[in-house]
Amino acid sequence: MDVSPILDELNKPQREAVSAPPQPMLVLAGAGSGKTRVLVHRIAWLLEVEGISPLSILSVTFTNKAAAEMRGRIQRLLGMPVGGLWCGTFHGLAHRLLRMHWREANLPQTFQILDSEDQIRMVKRLLKTLELDENRWPPRQVAGFINARKDEGSRPQHLDDRGDPAQRELIRVYSLYEETCQRNGVVDFAELLLRSLELLRDNLELQAHYRNRFRHVLVDEFQDTNALQYAWLRLIAGDQNPIFAVGDDDQSIYGWRGAKIENIHNFTRHYPSCVTIRLEQNYRSSGNILKAANALIDNNRGRLGKKLWTDDRDGEKLHLYAAFNELDEARYITGRIKQWVDDGNLRSDVAILYRSNAQSRVFESTFNENRIPYRVYGGLRFFERAEIKDALAYLRLTSNLADDPSFERIVNHPPRGIGERTVDMLRQIARTERRPLWEVAAEAVDSGEFTARAAGAIGRFVHLIRQMNEEIKSLPLYEQVEAVISLAGLKEHFLAKEKGETGQARVDNLNELVTAANGYVHIQDDELPDMDELSSFLAHAALEAGEGQGDAGEDCVQMMTLHSAKGLEFSMVFLCGLEEGLFPHQMSVNEPGRLEEERRLCYVGITRAEQQLVISYAEQRQLHGQTRFNPPSRFLQELPEELVDEIRPKVQTYQTSYRAQARPATNVRPSHRPGSQTESGFSIGQQVSHAKFGEGVITNAEGAGAHARVEVNFETAGRKWLVLVYASLQKV
Repeated sequence: MDVSPILDELNKPQREAVSAPPQPMLVLAGAGSGKTRVLVHRIAWLLEVEGISPLSILSVTFTNKAAAEMRGRIQRLLGMPVGGLWCGTFHGLAHRLLRMHWREANLPQTFQILDSEDQIRMVKRLLKTLELDENRWPPRQVAGFINARKDEGSRPQHLDDRGDPAQRELIRVYSLYEETCQRNGVVDFAELLLRSLELLRDNLELQAHYRNRFRHVLVDEFQDTNALQYAWLRLIAGDQNPIFAVGDDDQSIYGWRGAKIENIHNFTRHYPSCVTIRLEQNYRSSGNILKAANALIDNNRGRLGKKLWTDDRDGEKLHLYAAFNELDEARYITGRIKQWVDDGNLRSDVAILYRSNAQSRVFESTFNENRIPYRVYGGLRFFERAEIKDALAYLRLTSNLADDPSFERIVNHPPRGIGERTVDMLRQIARTERRPLWEVAAEAVDSGEFTARAAGAIGRFVHLIRQMNEEIKSLPLYEQVEAVISLAGLKEHFLAKEKGETGQARVDNLNELVTAANGYVHIQDDELPDMDELSSFLAHAALEAGEGQGDAGEDCVQMMTLHSAKGLEFSMVFLCGLEEGLFPHQMSVNEPGRLEEERRLCYVGITRAEQQLVISYAEQRQLHGQTRFNPPSRFLQELPEELVDEIRPKVQTYQTSYRAQARPATNVRPSHRPGSQTESGFSIGQQVSHAKFGEGVITNAEGAGAHARVEVNFETAGRKWLVLVYASLQKV
């Protein structure tokens, strides 16, 4: 068989990975080294050359977008559709398993997915039920506790409070939360994976079936898997089916959300016959950018190890700008962008990367002043917008009347005279009788437990939902969505509640939801014959929430956090705010593991750049309502000097290089003899103490020897210029 089309345009390590015999394999794919190409060609090789059925392949990615792109590229490479191939995210594939085996998973056939906001709303209600104060038990943190335990594979009955009263209360909330979700027929995102893992673990017949079916398991971004995801992979693969893992330990940056870098480090121990292949040739960045990235990441210990290289030229050096403050930083970057555009380049090829979302404010203001269009990547996403979630809640309730979170969201929205006291009565009855809120509400009119006014309002709501159910049955999907929005009166509500552009924007979004439904393609799955188009669309909306970025529209500068930038690339990158306490983050500097993750995050930022990389830091920064005087980031000292072109502002007082500023100061006592030349040992941003003025921070300095003086911003006395030989400043 002619295999050249599959191996064409692959370099030697890529060919080795793609054409390797079935066996456990770890592909260490450096930034820009073509990992998606390897995954796509590996699947094509299995199908075309090894003669493997698409039904025998399970391919796991981290985003629906990546899964769709991979499937499309496979089909283009082979020139034919690939039916039966399971390619999706962990949550998407787990959802598919649960839909197919809902009985065995002890779920109703119409179970719905509980998104993060609805999960927090449910936790709030349960805290109230348990009479726990939200100030002491913040709902978001309680939900985080529940999700973290699920990610570890732990149910409430598996947890031990170890005599800790706080832990005991959290376990109590978790237990009631589980009971409520089961009664309502809803599952959260963490539950999708845990429930599907338990399904395969406890049902040996299903386990054997899927192990026999999925002879080849491939996983992308392996370094980002958490404990539960890795356990799910190992369970579904078993000992006989090889896992083809592609990842990069140098780009493991999601430890804060449960990702375990240990998974990739331990892979070869779990699979002793594993073959490791390194993809080190980079097709994205110029040579100097890669040399800087390699030098930086070499400071991390315990790496699996690789060196990025390129056939391309070295290119420009890295540019480093030392700004006076955050406004100076933004203005300098604005000037560079203007020059970039004047040279005939696109704004959309420029990215502003920062550690904290709060850093975007000054850039947005400066860009607005200079009429530079920009887009904040990862802003509020479409399916997370309140008006969209309202419409989806109506649709979800029509699909599953036992969905209590959806019921609670819309029972009095728009307002229909059902007060909180009435809803509390419904909750109490539902909790006591262990029934869904809908059932209790449907009987409320004739129960005699509610006032005539409350019973009438509840009755009108019940009638509305029944009317929706009846009227949308035979309609196309987009007309179902349109009809529900109309019957609910959502457009009229928002136009009346929020005048002007805000209300109209919400209406426009509701219209866009109809458009999304009209463009949604429901692929009938032979393995899920009972899943109708509306249920499929609602699952799609829940799984897609948090991914869709929307259209950038006009040619505009891209702004995003470093975490959002992973997987992207830009011709020109500005890496901003390289200061101690900001990047690396203050919470990480004293923990080696977290500091190494911060360094990996910096490595990710550097390797986003193709041609030009500009790094900046500010000697003074207003952030989170505070003025900071932090020294330059330690990461700057780890970049080879010969690769960095340091740019200083034209107007200089006393300013040293970033290396000198970042170097710990020594305690050199200033001489008190007039005319003597001494090293002060003081630096901008340093905390000092004065006998008369108290404690303060050095904000500026100038001169040398007997003329050396510093400006200190004292906590009580304000700003003072002091001559060092007379001031007798002490370092704090």
